[in-house]
Amino acid sequence: MKRRIWLTGASSGIGLALAEELLKAGHQVALTARSVEPLEALDRRFPHQVLLAPGDVTDPAQVTAIGERIAQVLGALDTAILNAGTCEYVDTRHYDAQLVERVVRTNLIATSYCVQEALILLRQGNRPHLVGVASSVAFLPLTRSEAYGASKAGVRYLFQSLRIDLAREGIDVTLVNPGFVDTPLTAKNDFAMPMRWSAPKAASFIAQRLEKNRRPLEISFPWLFILILKTMALLPGRLQLALTTRMVRSTDSASGQNGSAP
Repeated sequence: MKRRIWLTGASSGIGLALAEELLKAGHQVALTARSVEPLEALDRRFPHQVLLAPGDVTDPAQVTAIGERIAQVLGALDTAILNAGTCEYVDTRHYDAQLVERVVRTNLIATSYCVQEALILLRQGNRPHLVGVASSVAFLPLTRSEAYGASKAGVRYLFQSLRIDLAREGIDVTLVNPGFVDTPLTAKNDFAMPMRWSAPKAASFIAQRLEKNRRPLEISFPWLFILILKTMALLPGRLQLALTTRMVRSTDSASGQNGSAP
């Protein structure tokens, strides 16, 4: 069944690749990002399927306007995939609280703005489905990921709580937890990224699971990387700390830089 979908963060990385997957499947997709050119390119390739809905999701007024535009053109939403996000790494030798604020505002607060508008439209849709992109870093604290990890842990808790409260309305909620994926953000990383996937591979994996009749509660990949993180998270605190601090020292000696998280 063809669905009316809103996808944020659609101009690059997983978002752009996922937009292609959804459009190839024949869905109508409202695309949101600050960069308009990639969205227009998709509109040219998939005429009559794309609704251009650009904007800055950290601005609540713009998010409200995007919601109103979607309502005017599509009438309602069947699926909302809230993918927009950013990543900046903390250097505790020069701790910057404004960096933390920027990351949390983009990854958590802006996602909440989008949830507000999405729910209005999903309540009028067919088998409504709310999807949030968190991160595997939310499973285990890792070096330099104070801001990113805190924001994604917030997204995780937000969507897990929404799943409970929206169940009575028949709105399914899925969390996506990627490991390392080749994107413009990860291209800036100066450390090893084990078990890294390409953006098209990640998008295909996500799209296939979103199409299942029984919606998954979680979509996590790659499974071995996720298993390692979850196993480490179950270790006693002192042992977990010893292992993660060894990761910092190992990365420092290898490259002169701290490592970080997906």
